[in-house]
Amino acid sequence: MSARAEGFILTSSPHDSAADTTQRIMFSVVITLLPAMVMSVFYFGLRVLGLYVLAIASCLVTESLTRRARGRSPWSIADGSAVVTAVLLVMVLPPEISPVALVVGCVVAIFLGKEVFGGIGSNVFNPALVGRAFLSAAYPVQITTWTTPNRVFAFLPQGIDAQTQATPLAAARFEGIYEALPNLLFGQIGGSIGETGSIFIVAGGIAMLALRLIRWEMVVSLLGTVFVLTGIPHLVDPGSFADPVFHLFAGGLMLGAVYMATDMVTTPYTRVGNVIFGVGAGTLVVVIRLFGGYPEGVMFAILLMNAVTPIINRYTDNRVFGAQTAKAGEGAQ
Repeated sequence: MSARAEGFILTSSPHDSAADTTQRIMFSVVITLLPAMVMSVFYFGLRVLGLYVLAIASCLVTESLTRRARGRSPWSIADGSAVVTAVLLVMVLPPEISPVALVVGCVVAIFLGKEVFGGIGSNVFNPALVGRAFLSAAYPVQITTWTTPNRVFAFLPQGIDAQTQATPLAAARFEGIYEALPNLLFGQIGGSIGETGSIFIVAGGIAMLALRLIRWEMVVSLLGTVFVLTGIPHLVDPGSFADPVFHLFAGGLMLGAVYMATDMVTTPYTRVGNVIFGVGAGTLVVVIRLFGGYPEGVMFAILLMNAVTPIINRYTDNRVFGAQTAKAGEGAQ
């Protein structure tokens, strides 16, 4: 009896398809970022809105021109990945970053961070963080110049940055001054544009988990590692080390854990690999924050773990369907 008669249809792969497309995934990510983006405009003014527009335009133009130069279709910009890169790059920069520096960062992020590796799906490092790392070296003064945010929520206490012009992490590390938790949650603090309220980033993360755009293993392992490793020194010497809750919501940790460490291309694709990446990144964040020369270490931690992702994938690869592991000594027979 034929396979068709038995109810089987023999066709070439792929045998299954999903509703998800790159375009749908990318624009879903942007939608989940909208609350934090809107709040950043409230806190730092319409100039930030202009930065978002400029970054998106710069990334789209850079990708289109690069694709055309490589003899590829320039209309790949419709997949939305350049838009996500642009938004995330703006969110990890200070509000007073100059338009020229922003455009340079966008060009580096798209050209060096993505297209030189072959485009979307082939890049090794998170493009937005590549652009941010370049700007840290090229514009060190601009990249560490912070702005006091507008007072949007009257019920929140006065932020420490109004007196010190420092980010919460810098004030805690170098001056022993700790920002109030409500300000960290709602973002009424100085710092990068994306530090506009951890509560809005968390809301976006929950939405992405519900849409199955990210894996919880990565987020939980990264944040859990930071919580545990900062909690130990705090218990030993609470006067010198901030509590772990402060570390979770201060700086760019929440944005990095939810939107950058979960990048589908530059991070492991196995569940075990996600945990290894998260633990490694979390450990690096704590080492840099507590013992390094920088008060923040999320960018460096994720980029360094991006570099070892291929190794993690190799040794945590999923079992091949239909394969069977040989029993010990079977090969010697």
